[in-house]
Amino acid sequence: MDLATFLIQCLNSLQYGLLLFLVASGLTLIFGIMGVINLAHGSFYMIGAYMAFALAPVVATTFGGGFFAVLLVGTVLAVLLGYVLEWAFFSFLYEREHLQQVLMTYGLILVFEELRSLLVGDDVHGVQPPDILAGTLPLGELMTYPVYRLFVSGVCLALALGMWFVFTRTRLGMMIRAGSANREMVQSLGIDIQFLYRVVFAAGVAIAVLAGMVAAPVSSVYPGMGSTVLIICFVVVVIGGIGSIRGALLAALLIGAVDTFGKVLVPQAAGVLVYVLMALILLWKPDGLFKAG
Repeated sequence: MDLATFLIQCLNSLQYGLLLFLVASGLTLIFGIMGVINLAHGSFYMIGAYMAFALAPVVATTFGGGFFAVLLVGTVLAVLLGYVLEWAFFSFLYEREHLQQVLMTYGLILVFEELRSLLVGDDVHGVQPPDILAGTLPLGELMTYPVYRLFVSGVCLALALGMWFVFTRTRLGMMIRAGSANREMVQSLGIDIQFLYRVVFAAGVAIAVLAGMVAAPVSSVYPGMGSTVLIICFVVVVIGGIGSIRGALLAALLIGAVDTFGKVLVPQAAGVLVYVLMALILLWKPDGLFKAG
């Protein structure tokens, strides 16, 4: 492997790892802070990808905007979707057993998949990146790297920094962390914990939808993509530690490196390397790399 190839694989692993973190961070927020096992989280990623495909002509006709306008409109719609879903379904699950949570969220997967099939069909679709990001950067004499992939990494880094700031430097982050530790005490202080959880859930959904929208030009849009990303995101959450944002970031970067370089160096075993990594880390630290926080 020459230097240019190695550099490209490093950039690919970084982009994939940061994208995984973007999806998994929403999952770990809902799972770690609210205590809900949300199997439908991968469906939000799928919804984002299909939004990037389906909203483009609508936004262009209505607002005269392009890809960035689609991201903005899709994020606003995702916040509304998350708020409504928490109010209609998830607010009843906090005191329920995990089996009931699994059954209801699995039912949501089936609903979302059927709606997807009815609205946009079962074909595979491509999404074009914006013209300003459609170019490539030279790496060495023969290789280039897509500018859009760097944009995806930049978006993920910006959101990671934003989440870190909110959770560690703001009053809202303090209330969220306190609510995850002792819900009854937070309520006794006069804080509306129900509204707080609704905000957290809406943010988690919006993050997953945004991840799907920015990933669509890279991965294309196809049926079942939500289930694929859900499995790997649960691996990220388990490795990083349930409820830990920094753990999710480190785990996602590790998985990105193992998966990307595994496909190049040992392609016949690449599919299991991530799970071997999870097994080894859990043998070393059964609770994951970090505790919640």
